[in-house]
Amino acid sequence: MQLKTINAYLITSVCVILLDACGPSVPKPDPDLPTDTKIQLAAYPTFSADSAFQYVAKQVAFGPRVPNTPEHARCAAFLRNELARFCDTVIVQTAPDTTYDGTRITMKNIIGVFNPQAKNRILLCAHWDTRPFADQDPNRPRERFDGANDGGSGVGVLLEMSRIMHSRKPGIGIDIVFFDAEDWGDASGKVDHSYCLGSQYWSKNPHVPGYKAMYGILLDMVGGKDALFGLEMNSVSSARELVMQLWGIAGQLGYGKHFVYAERGPITDDHVYVIHNLQIPMVDIIQYDPENRHQFADYWHTHNDNLESVAPATLKAVGETLAAHIYTEDARWKTP
Repeated sequence: MQLKTINAYLITSVCVILLDACGPSVPKPDPDLPTDTKIQLAAYPTFSADSAFQYVAKQVAFGPRVPNTPEHARCAAFLRNELARFCDTVIVQTAPDTTYDGTRITMKNIIGVFNPQAKNRILLCAHWDTRPFADQDPNRPRERFDGANDGGSGVGVLLEMSRIMHSRKPGIGIDIVFFDAEDWGDASGKVDHSYCLGSQYWSKNPHVPGYKAMYGILLDMVGGKDALFGLEMNSVSSARELVMQLWGIAGQLGYGKHFVYAERGPITDDHVYVIHNLQIPMVDIIQYDPENRHQFADYWHTHNDNLESVAPATLKAVGETLAAHIYTEDARWKTP
C-alpha cells in the first residue's frame, strides 16, 4: 500500500483544535470513494471490550488527568507500568511547556515500543490528559471533569491493543504514543497552536532520532454510545488509501453503522503536527456528530463526559477494526 502525504490541504491556522471553527460541514458521501471494497483479513487475537472499558474506568478513577496535578502523576505511573507489562521498551518523555494562559506545566508523553529494530513501523496514538475546565458545561464551566471519552477512550483501546499484541506479537514495529497536554488550549481560536502541546513536542523531538513510520492512526473520543466516525479531511488528504482500508475493514466486520462515509471538515488534532513535522501519513478516528454545532457529542467538554458516556460496544468496534488492520498488515509484510 502506497500512502502519499499532501500537506497543502492542512488548514491549521483557521480551524481550532477539536472545534471546526470554520462552521459545521454538511455530511455527504464522496462519490469517488469506494465504499464496497473487500480485503482478505488475517486472523487476529480477540479484542476484549470489557478489558478496554476497564482501562477507561481505571483512568477515570484517578480523577481528571490535568498536568501538574497528583491525579495526572498517578495516572502517568499507571500508564507507564501497563505498557511495561506488554511492550519491549517504554519511554517517558518529559518536557516543560507553557499553556496559552501562561501556566507552566511539565508534560509527559508515554511511549511503548514493540519490535524496536523493525524497519517497517506503524504509529498508534491517543492523548491521555483531560481539559482543566468543563468550558462547554452551562453550570460548572470552570471545574475539572472526568474526560472518560475525551482522553480516556483512545488510551483504553490502545492499552487493550498492547495486551493482545503481547499475547501474539506482530513482526512489524509498533509504536504506541500517549500524548500529553492535548486539551489545555484556547477555545476562542485567538491563540495559534495552543492545543496539542505533547504532539507538537514529540513530532519535533521524537523518541528515536530520525523516527520514521509507514503511517499512523490517532484515536480520539472513540468510546461514545452509538458514536459515528466520519471522514476527517486532513486524514483523507494525508492518507486516503489508509482511510478507505480502515473504513472498509470496519464495514466487513459489521461496524459500518459507526464508520460512516460522510465528510467532515479538517480538524487540527494531534495528527496534524505529526503529518507536518515528520511527514508521516496519519488518520484521525474521531467522533463525529453532525447534529451539534461543534460536531462532537453534546457532552463534549462537560461534566457529562463520564463513564456513562462510554459504551464497550463502541470500544470494541474501534479496537477490533484496529486489530484486524494491524494483523492483516503484518501478514502482508511477511508475504514475499
